[in-house]
Amino acid sequence: MIGGVQNIGRITELRQRILFTFAMLAVYRVGAFVVTPGIDPDVVGQFFEQLEGTVFGLFNLFSGGALEQLSIFSLGIMPYISASIILQLLTVVIPQLEQIKKEGEQGRKKLNQYTRYATIGLAIFQSLLIATALENGQFGEGAVLNPGWSFRLMCMITLTTGTCFLMWLGEQITERGIGNGISMIIFASIIIGLPGAITQLFQLVRTDQFSLVQVLFLAVFAVAVIGLVVVVERGQRRIPVQHARRVVGRRVQQGGMSYFPLRVNTAGVIPAIFASSLLMFPLTIGQFTDSPDVQQFIDRYLDPASVVYQFFYIGLIIFFCYFYTAIMIDPADVADNIKKSGAFIPGIRPGKKTAEHIDRVLTRVTLIGALYMSAVCVLPTLLAVRADVPFYFGGTALLIVVGVGLDTIAQIEAHLVSRQYEGFAEGTRIRGRLSR
Repeated sequence: MIGGVQNIGRITELRQRILFTFAMLAVYRVGAFVVTPGIDPDVVGQFFEQLEGTVFGLFNLFSGGALEQLSIFSLGIMPYISASIILQLLTVVIPQLEQIKKEGEQGRKKLNQYTRYATIGLAIFQSLLIATALENGQFGEGAVLNPGWSFRLMCMITLTTGTCFLMWLGEQITERGIGNGISMIIFASIIIGLPGAITQLFQLVRTDQFSLVQVLFLAVFAVAVIGLVVVVERGQRRIPVQHARRVVGRRVQQGGMSYFPLRVNTAGVIPAIFASSLLMFPLTIGQFTDSPDVQQFIDRYLDPASVVYQFFYIGLIIFFCYFYTAIMIDPADVADNIKKSGAFIPGIRPGKKTAEHIDRVLTRVTLIGALYMSAVCVLPTLLAVRADVPFYFGGTALLIVVGVGLDTIAQIEAHLVSRQYEGFAEGTRIRGRLSR
């Protein structure tokens, strides 16, 4: 591990990529404090203090606090993520988009371009809603200094441009930095709140509102949950695939055994985001209505501390895990590709039987992944509610942080290994392997 960290500085390209990534993230954090023209940030800040546990609170987390300050990056990268998810869903429904997806690199470029257009459209729509809500006093009375269409247009142009700039920034990090740029921006938005939470925890310890034993228990619990996330995110169910011997021209290609990997958590963090958004939507409506019936319904059934809320939360996570996995992997398509390549799964007939076998294995693996995601998302909530933890760090944020961290470390490891340097794992020195 230490040798791998030391070797990073010896590779000029890798060092430049890491420094470029930090520089772009610094630009993002500076822009998060540039306030949108024409608003009073103090009024908006007071309003957001009351929005923990709503959709606005979730968006504020993913924007790194930019929405709370109504900065030029208030929308964050969420319109791009929403557009990407919508386009993936439409690919299953619209045959033309599915055909474009199968065109390889050119198809991927077309879909990326469509995603950018959809991002701009969503950003314009969301910024108009925010501008209208600001003028109507829903973010606090006196939030807008000079109401009118001039303010609305200024707000729409500013917030949409901020989202487009973040989208460009993410692409630059992907091409010239390290890791996936969009994921790195979300990663930075989430972890930026950790120092403040730790400082708050120490202040409570100093004032005897939180004991050292509770801090130790919290630390052990956090390490255990992170360890669970790392193990499951790296977990795979590998289906063996036997390749037959083939004759190509005058060459005879020997058959061999390969594996088709199925990740335990194929859907990633998308099910948790969808489930959280659906359950938080009624809470958000409750912030803007004075109806006693609505408030009573929310208090009875949608209280995050209630058993009913957790039951619906787990049910939605399991549903979206299966739904999104079905979109990502088509067993019939996988079986067809295996058959076309002249391969087969040992003991399983090619074609329909292979598709049924893959579907059966995928169903069981997805169930394990869904239960794991439900546990990771529910446990922090129970800890915050039942154990009176002074800050909340949800399972969705934890999954994103750990997942992005693992992907980034894997890319750094690939750079080190490709240049015959020792990686983070001991005993992976390529030079020694080449000499054998």
